[in-house]
Amino acid sequence: MTDFWDELRATTQARIGLGRAGDGMPTSRVLEFRLAHAVARDAVHDPLDVDALVGELVRSGVCAGMKDDVGTGAVGPPVVDGEPGRARPGARLGAPVVVTSRAANRAEYLRRPDRGRLPRDLSGLPSTGADVGFVLADGLSARALQTHGPALLEALVEVLPATFTLAPPVIATQARVGLGDHIGAALGVTTVLVLIGERPGLSVADSLGVYLTHHPEPGRPDSDRNCVSNIHSPGGLPYEAAARVVGGLIAGARQLGRSGVALKDTSREAAIVASTPDAALS
Repeated sequence: MTDFWDELRATTQARIGLGRAGDGMPTSRVLEFRLAHAVARDAVHDPLDVDALVGELVRSGVCAGMKDDVGTGAVGPPVVDGEPGRARPGARLGAPVVVTSRAANRAEYLRRPDRGRLPRDLSGLPSTGADVGFVLADGLSARALQTHGPALLEALVEVLPATFTLAPPVIATQARVGLGDHIGAALGVTTVLVLIGERPGLSVADSLGVYLTHHPEPGRPDSDRNCVSNIHSPGGLPYEAAARVVGGLIAGARQLGRSGVALKDTSREAAIVASTPDAALS
């Protein structure tokens, strides 16, 4: 049976037209709310499956296959399709490197956001001097990174000119956005992109955001960053569209020499020049 709100519900994930049953809401709506709340809580506490993420990055062909685990001391290749991972021909990114913040566990990460912004040990990161670096951070929804990270990273690499040098991706656990400044500085990249799981909501628990910082270094204020958020499927910003927006922001940051509040979204221009990215992003 349909009602007045059905057509509008098809256009949004917001809870609208919930109806009434006596003095309260219908039981079905109450149960839907409780389920959404439970899913959001689980998303905050679920850990990132690092090996599975590395394997997916390798399978996608965007990354080489070896993995170094910095900070815990463990070193070894991921298992991909039953065999140790190895570099794939044509992969534009090197092997993922894994780091962690100073938060010892999830409970401390939630109580002490400051520790999530500081690295435990970055001594194993190579100094690349690359144009762009990528940080894949679990944030407040590891599920978002697990689900959307590989496809979004692939779309971002696709939109960047082939002339750009790209640092190997860094997977960061118990990570806040500010950790990307330390990683970007250690890598020596011109621009760092932090792909991070956003705080789960009652409509979406696996939304991904991208934070861009030009000339990253420890101590950068949040006003020096640009954010593209609400990246998920279905219903959110598609991967390719998000990548075009980020590509436009990178082009703008290189022209301005800075990012943050002074840098405006140039995604329309980026979309127009997407067929000739070298001219836009050189």
